Amino acid sequence: KRADSLNFFFLFLIFFENCALWVCVVLNPHCKSEEKSGWLKQLKKWGDMDICPLEDGNYGSELPNITNALPQSNLAQDSLSRPRRTVFSRAVEACDLHWQDSHLQRIISSDYYMSPSYQREGESLLFSPQGLPLWLDHVPTACARVDALRSHGYSREALRLAVAIINTLRLQQQRQMDIYKHQKKELLQRGVTSTTNLEGWVGHPLDPIGCLFITLTETCRVDDDNTMDTGVYHHVPVWGSPDAGESYLTLALEVALMGMGQQRIMPEGLYAQDKVCRNEEQIVAKLQELELDDLLVQTLRKQAIQLLEAGPFSGLGEVIHRESVPMHTFAKYLFSALLPHDADLAYKVALRAMRLPVLESSAGSGDVGHPHHGISIVPSRYPRWFTLGHLESQQCELASTMLTAAKGDMLRLRTVLEAIQKNIHSSSLIFKLAQDAFKIATPAESPPDITLLNVALELGLQVMRMTLSTLNWRRREMVRWLVTCATEVGLRALVSILQSWYTLFTPTEATSIVAATVMSHNTILRLSLDYPQREELASCARTLALQCAMKDPQNCALSALTLCEKDHIAFETAYQIVIDAASTGMTYSQLFTIARYMEHRGYPLRSFKLASLAMTHLNLAYNQDTHPAINDVLWACALSHSLGKNELAAIIPLVVKSVHCATVLSDILRRCTMTAPGLAGIPGRRNSGKLMSTDKAPLRQLLDATISAYINTTHSRLTHISPRHYGEFIEFLSKARETFLLAQDGHIQFAQFIDNLKQIYKGKKKLMMLVRERFG
Repeated sequence: KRADSLNFFFLFLIFFENCALWVCVVLNPHCKSEEKSGWLKQLKKWGDMDICPLEDGNYGSELPNITNALPQSNLAQDSLSRPRRTVFSRAVEACDLHWQDSHLQRIISSDYYMSPSYQREGESLLFSPQGLPLWLDHVPTACARVDALRSHGYSREALRLAVAIINTLRLQQQRQMDIYKHQKKELLQRGVTSTTNLEGWVGHPLDPIGCLFITLTETCRVDDDNTMDTGVYHHVPVWGSPDAGESYLTLALEVALMGMGQQRIMPEGLYAQDKVCRNEEQIVAKLQELELDDLLVQTLRKQAIQLLEAGPFSGLGEVIHRESVPMHTFAKYLFSALLPHDADLAYKVALRAMRLPVLESSAGSGDVGHPHHGISIVPSRYPRWFTLGHLESQQCELASTMLTAAKGDMLRLRTVLEAIQKNIHSSSLIFKLAQDAFKIATPAESPPDITLLNVALELGLQVMRMTLSTLNWRRREMVRWLVTCATEVGLRALVSILQSWYTLFTPTEATSIVAATVMSHNTILRLSLDYPQREELASCARTLALQCAMKDPQNCALSALTLCEKDHIAFETAYQIVIDAASTGMTYSQLFTIARYMEHRGYPLRSFKLASLAMTHLNLAYNQDTHPAINDVLWACALSHSLGKNELAAIIPLVVKSVHCATVLSDILRRCTMTAPGLAGIPGRRNSGKLMSTDKAPLRQLLDATISAYINTTHSRLTHISPRHYGEFIEFLSKARETFLLAQDGHIQFAQFIDNLKQIYKGKKKLMMLVRERFG
């Protein structure tokens, strides 16, 4: 029994992609009733098994509520109210179909079956106004009959039925257009519509469009052993057709365009949506095999116009449903095919197809007529649209195709640009289009196309605005690219982005990337600017720098100072902005960085002032002997020492207040006592040349603070010291003694300090023994 289950399982896997195969089996025109009964029983048995795959592959309702897309109670209701359709459901339903209908028999039996001159009651529904026979069956079911006839060797009969189905679709299309003409004004005023197609023909389990296309083109294929190309077709006239110019090849193209252009709602589930995309690509690949001659181009133009004018019945109509399947892939084929023959129509189709209305609104999708939405296990902006990323990429491909074709035509480029800005909502995809346009506009061996370059710049500016307040991991790359593009366009483009920086960039980006790149030597050379032009650009960059420094002094002050170096007034303004912001909005690390820059530029007194301000923001605790600011503190003290006694006297109180780490303080003290202050100061300044005494101000204050820090740190370390740190502690006391001895009575103070330790921590016998051994 287990082996039987496994066999069935593999059988299901084989037919998972092609449930139409079983429909063909049961629709065999010569299948006997007892055979059909046997098949029906077997198909029902397989369909009832738990492991039988579902027709649409949508198992969302059977998954745990992973994303909380729907409450569990709704899932339970869905599973009860929704019929379970397996890969065998359509074959079970097909068992009820038969071939005894007299009208059907006449259609498949004769190429010349026409409307009788005297029609009985009801027969007017069986023929078109031209007298051609119609077959009014459900379209996918009718196409399944064609597939069954063809599969069982009745190719001529399949061809006749296919022609009747196409005649029916033509008549329906004409009637739909007539209906739309009467509703057009109201629909356009409302701007919304519903869709009458309960299921789409593209991506349908029975593949009706693919079936008709193959049936019609098979008879047109060139059967020449010497021809290696299997995609060569020739026109074969339609037998019995009153139109002498009609061939099976034109019918194949027409029905493919009808099916692809049908407005249909996006189905549920990842599998069903993926199948729509793949089936669409398969049909387009078959269409691309056709070499378009005058007859096919005529058919193409006629059907494209009808699709544009068919209103809500067409995916290319003026008004479509919000969750209508997009036409991007189809329109890209139409655009490429029509462009050499009718450019205006090609652009009209492609521009109409650029829409992606599901992204226009965040309203719920409950108005679609599909109340049963399974759980989304794929993160998405719209949980039902699993293939949204693929659809957006196809939209981008269509736009790129139009941009490439419109190169040099300003009017068309402007129209395409507006369509992109209106319909594409992904900043990454717009950036890709901008890069594509830039690449096409700047070929390696010929002058750039300025019209397309301007479009690339416009798209880049839109990307900047879209991503200004949102996170995007490619933002830095986007900013750099925009400056490159603007440089290629010219001086006016650069001036424009510098003047409107606040709508495009953050202050940090504007100063560190945009203005810095614009002012670089490479940019000046690339543009071949004369002196007035260089000054104009520099003036804009300095204005930007000062505005950014005012808006964000923490991140832009240093860049602003750098950009304003060559203009005294601007530099002074930038420096004053830093001083004004120092007390509130800037950190010690930012101020130290700017102070070092000032020293490097030859402004030691300004550097000292900034370093002093930085010290007021710093708090270095007793145990932070590896703090990243230590080097900055030592540098600031060295700077003040080099300037003279007064500057050293000014900074030492700040050091004492901010730094509580004994080792750092002793290091500063040691450096200050090694040389006289002012020896490395400002040229021409008189220096005393005398070493400063640690018993007098300002070093006395630093010495007292250092000794106090050693005492406090010692007690802090002894509170939780472990035996493995005893040796390290003894070395620490040795450094402390060196500092104590800088004072006149230092040896006495240190001896008292050691005695106090022995009394307070006499319980730590081993440690105190080590202290006595080293210090007595």
